Amino acid sequence: MRVKKIKIGIKDLKTALEDFVKTGEAIERGEKVKKESGVYFTSFVAFRKVLTPKRLELLHTIKTRKPSSIHELARMAKRDVKNVADDVKYLEQIGLIEKKETDHKTAPVTKYDRIALEIAV
Repeated sequence: MRVKKIKIGIKDLKTALEDFVKTGEAIERGEKVKKESGVYFTSFVAFRKVLTPKRLELLHTIKTRKPSSIHELARMAKRDVKNVADDVKYLEQIGLIEKKETDHKTAPVTKYDRIALEIAV
């Protein structure tokens, strides 16, 4: 089985904008641009606010135990359903999980096995 990774990076706003401009210029010149996917934060502090230990635990539970619903995930994590639903919604917004509709339930899913953290120095 091939290991799928998602890249999480930390770039300051200036670097992120410069990368965006370079990509746009390359596209205008007709160059082929390598598609990169991932989630980027402007600082390590921002990263830590988003990927809290409880959210990382939810990601691990989703990957390893494959809950069939948000309620089941909350039960597995021994957490309040509302708080888990809020965390799942946020993780979905930043692209770390997806929701899959099955049998009148919404199951959170991940499409990767590892998270690679990249920090620009």
